[in-house]
Amino acid sequence: MTAPTARLEYLLEDQRRMAKARNYFAWQGRLVRPEIGRRVVEVGCGIGNFTGMLLDRELVIALDVQQACIDRLLQRHGDRPNLETRAFDAASPEFADLARYRPDSCVCLNVLEHVEDDRRAVEAMASVLVPGGRVVLLLPAFPSLRGPIDRNLGHFRRYRRRDVDVLAEGAGLRIRQLHFINSMGFFGWWANAHLLRLNANPEWQIRLFDACIAPIQSRIEAILPPPFGQSLFAVLEKP
Repeated sequence: MTAPTARLEYLLEDQRRMAKARNYFAWQGRLVRPEIGRRVVEVGCGIGNFTGMLLDRELVIALDVQQACIDRLLQRHGDRPNLETRAFDAASPEFADLARYRPDSCVCLNVLEHVEDDRRAVEAMASVLVPGGRVVLLLPAFPSLRGPIDRNLGHFRRYRRRDVDVLAEGAGLRIRQLHFINSMGFFGWWANAHLLRLNANPEWQIRLFDACIAPIQSRIEAILPPPFGQSLFAVLEKP
């Protein structure tokens, strides 16, 4: 098996495991849905684990650089008339053509870390939005948490708050929200990276977190965002 094929199989298997984390994706939905409009570009849709939460909108254009992911998404949601798909990413020249759809939102959840030139990708997202449109990001936080799972997933980086400031400024966007989420996940990811040295997220951990931690923690953090977390949630607005 070639290295690119092995990486794709690893990513698909990770997404298949994560598909069972329904409470976690519901948490993401409560964060994202109030911040987006009616015409949404989902950058890095994967196999569609989050796409279903967007399909009450007028139009969803779901993008992924892997055709295998698009094929799996279409198996799940291909009957929806408001869904279009494309097999490229925000760094591709074809991305600029999406401006003709006049999108008001770009959603990019746990994807930007896979893009080598993340600044160019955010600039591209901003460029296709109508004025007042928003880029919504969920990013892995804290470079100190980086470990074997990050490397196997193809993460180029984990983010600090000031990294998001630089991305927003470079793309001419205003920061509406920027805060950490998933404080308990911070400790779990650190343990997996530095104590257990795991190469993949174990399914039992995903199930435990989703059943016992995510429902309670998401409600607490909605009232009191934590001072640290496994991820950064950002909403950037185009003037």
